[in-house]
Amino acid sequence: MTVHPPISLQAARNVERVAFHRTELGPILQLYGRMVAAGEWRDYAMAFLPDVAVFSVFRRASENPLYRIEKRPLLRARQGQYAVIGAEGQVLRRGHDLPQVLRVLERKLIRAVD
Repeated sequence: MTVHPPISLQAARNVERVAFHRTELGPILQLYGRMVAAGEWRDYAMAFLPDVAVFSVFRRASENPLYRIEKRPLLRARQGQYAVIGAEGQVLRRGHDLPQVLRVLERKLIRAVD
């Protein structure tokens, strides 16, 4: 069994992490605000990992996320770095343009009026 020394706090801070830029968070938080006002969403969480940034949306804080909005810069040249992923893990939309990818969630705001 190999024993590894604990990672120092300074070394943990130096790890490169993927994060959302202010221009990316703007459209995400605008959509989130509209969905909260409509009563569809209640909570969110963000995770910034070495290879992906995740914005998770919850109906209630104790549940699994309804949707995850992910940014994977390694896929920038291929499929697109932005993706919306459903609760069961299916990719609902992937692309290079964040507002275009978020449109799949904006359809949830449209309801039929009797």
